Amino acid sequence: MIQKSILHYIKVNYSWHAIAALWLLFCIFSSHAQDIDNKIALIDVISDLEDRFQYKFTFADDTIEGIFVPPPNVEYSFEEVLKFLDLQTNLRYSILANNFVSINKKSSSFVICGVLKDNYTKSFLQGASVQGKKTAVISNSNGEFELEVFADTETIIIGHLGYNTLYRLANSFVVNECSEIFMDVKTETLSEVILSNYIVKGIDKTSDGSFQIDYKNFGILPGLIEADVLQTVQALPGIQSADETVSNINIRGGTHDQNLILWDGIKMYQSGHFFGLISAINPLITRKAKLLKNGTSPEFTDGVSGTMIMNTDTAINDDFRAGIGVNMINTDVFSDIPLGNKSSIQVTARKSIRDIAETPTYSQYSDRISQDSEVEGQNFLTSDIGFDFYDVNLRWNYNVTHKDKLRINFLTINNELVFSENATIDNTLISRQSSLSQNSFAGGVWYQRNWNDKFRSVLQIYETDYILKSINANLQQEQRFLQKNTVSETGLKLKGYYDFNDKITFLNGYQFIETGVSNLNDIDSPVFREKRDRVIRTHSLFSQIHYTPHRSASFNLGVRYNYNDKFNTHIVEPRLSYNQEVFKYFNIEILGEFKHQNTSQIINFQNDFLGIEKRRWVLSNDDDIPVIKSRQISLGLQYNRFGWLVNAEGYYKKVKGITARSQGFQNQYEFVRAIGDYTVKGVDFLLNKRYKNLSTWMSYSYAHNEYLFETFEERKFPNNIEITHSVTLGSSYSFRDFKISAGLNWNSGLPTTRPIPDSPIASNQINYQSSNSSRLDEYLRIDLSATYDFKISKNIQAHTGFSIWNLTDRQNVINNYYRINEQNLPQEVIESSLSITPNATFRVSF
Repeated sequence: MIQKSILHYIKVNYSWHAIAALWLLFCIFSSHAQDIDNKIALIDVISDLEDRFQYKFTFADDTIEGIFVPPPNVEYSFEEVLKFLDLQTNLRYSILANNFVSINKKSSSFVICGVLKDNYTKSFLQGASVQGKKTAVISNSNGEFELEVFADTETIIIGHLGYNTLYRLANSFVVNECSEIFMDVKTETLSEVILSNYIVKGIDKTSDGSFQIDYKNFGILPGLIEADVLQTVQALPGIQSADETVSNINIRGGTHDQNLILWDGIKMYQSGHFFGLISAINPLITRKAKLLKNGTSPEFTDGVSGTMIMNTDTAINDDFRAGIGVNMINTDVFSDIPLGNKSSIQVTARKSIRDIAETPTYSQYSDRISQDSEVEGQNFLTSDIGFDFYDVNLRWNYNVTHKDKLRINFLTINNELVFSENATIDNTLISRQSSLSQNSFAGGVWYQRNWNDKFRSVLQIYETDYILKSINANLQQEQRFLQKNTVSETGLKLKGYYDFNDKITFLNGYQFIETGVSNLNDIDSPVFREKRDRVIRTHSLFSQIHYTPHRSASFNLGVRYNYNDKFNTHIVEPRLSYNQEVFKYFNIEILGEFKHQNTSQIINFQNDFLGIEKRRWVLSNDDDIPVIKSRQISLGLQYNRFGWLVNAEGYYKKVKGITARSQGFQNQYEFVRAIGDYTVKGVDFLLNKRYKNLSTWMSYSYAHNEYLFETFEERKFPNNIEITHSVTLGSSYSFRDFKISAGLNWNSGLPTTRPIPDSPIASNQINYQSSNSSRLDEYLRIDLSATYDFKISKNIQAHTGFSIWNLTDRQNVINNYYRINEQNLPQEVIESSLSITPNATFRVSF
């Protein structure tokens, strides 16, 4: 009756077409209502099945909520019921152990598409890779692609050679619509590699004269089982460590304080753990490194001898990665955590294992550091001697937009030595504790903006602080001696790159550096306190043109202008690097630079920091500590063919404004204050033969390194760290995941000054021969190392390795000096290198 009444009303007021449409809708609604009436809720079906078949179902409430199905045939078996439900619902039913059944939503896939174009030329981009979680495709000649994805939240990675990588979610694409996607040209300035796999895989020589080290694709070096930058560079010709430490690296005859060490653009004033035996920069965070011995870009200041640049990974990680490792010195942890599809944060930490075990390696390092120090040389009973160290690193990468990139870095480093002295004085047991700590704190913000396809800018602000502190307890004099050396530096750099065309790039920028250095000496009895604070502010402008006329030539010409407001001085420094292919397999290289630096280290062997750390930082004062200035030029020739690499480079370097106190004299000039120069003339030579899995090399360095001190009795004499001849032989072999390397290091020995044999004492002082007129014995060391990578499971990788430093256990003398003994005769004090020192490592990453 109701339906007839409705039809009568519609006939009176509406046309027959409207009547037909409304009637159809009414019937559909009625049919749907009847279908629902014939179905029951899936939760009720599950409850019935659990009672009938003794199975238990596991599911999320929202998975089955609102789902209705027709009642299954009561004659169906349990398996047949599951098949029936599978057809009626978009759910997956999986039988598990112990009569459990899991219910999950089926992963439904869909297709997205797009058209890739250059953001500036609007041209199509062919050959771009478009990658989802399970599938990947390549764009065609029209820039088009289609990709099957399986979730709205799936991250799509779009990459193309020469363009910035894009990260987009699948739900940002419109289904059944191919929208245009624009990509920006990647604007990183990279030097062309002219010599690949220099010595071993992962070390390349570039057209600007620098060495680039890629630790993602690195081989193995003798004696090393970890990718330590400060150890790696010592394998290159012209670079040695006179005392086998990473805190005393000598680049072409310069002292370690004349090296500029940068970590993600932040200057580091501390380079070593264990007071120099281990790098303070965790190898896990260094992805790429760069070494410049000459021809430095004008954007860098300081480092009159060389520049070492360490960089962390700049890529955004889209998968969680972590690892943990241990060796015979320390343990470490690593984690790289994605924060969405635009940023990731990396955290690493490392700590010595002394609290857990004292390994043979640890004991050898302790013995090496404590030679001729308060720990070894005092006359009282010493107990509870212990070295400890740790470091923590944090790096956050954030792609704000496709044009803007942000990076934040933080680093803290700590070294500590604590020991107690015990003695019985006047029948009373006295105990006092001495300690030494060395700390660094560094943080920086880096921001890059790509304004268009020709211009980009980079802004960096950083703060770096270094603190060296010791408390020396003197039992006999009941005295406490406090020493403290502090460096605090703030820096700002703004630079811009302009690509005039594909051959010419201009670099221009401004840099501001404020450096403050403080030195404190404090004695409690008698009361004495001396503190000196100095601050220098430097403003700099720099400019460089990079010109590549063709693939076989590269030219960099730049200049840096520096203004020191403390001394009201102006310093102009030209820089040059030129590389040209002269024949098919030959390259000629010309490098030159002027540089200066305001910071240096002075050395006091008598009482500085318990004798463990003998160097303290000071600032130039334009008086007895001048600004150090250097000039250097070099000419090189390379030959590369059929796996043979021959590289020879001659150089001339002159450094002015060094102080005698910075050179570590332990002879007749130990207490003399003077200002001088040194000049180095040398040749670096490398012969390298590379096979498929084997690399062998021989390097030779010759250096004539000579001081000039006008006020000394001897105006010219050999430099304290002159190593006239140095030879390295090495071989590295890799087969799949196994690597092994062995090598030999030999040099002609350091200069030394000995007493005159016939009259060793004169006027109650040691009567020395001419300064540095003798030599220590030749130095010889053989090292061995091996590593193996393997998989524990599909997602867990393992790395293990071992090394032996000084395989033959040769006792190499690395330093000597003389003191007058109780018999009023010169007594020689000898410092030796590390004896045979094993190490092993095991690391798991996932």
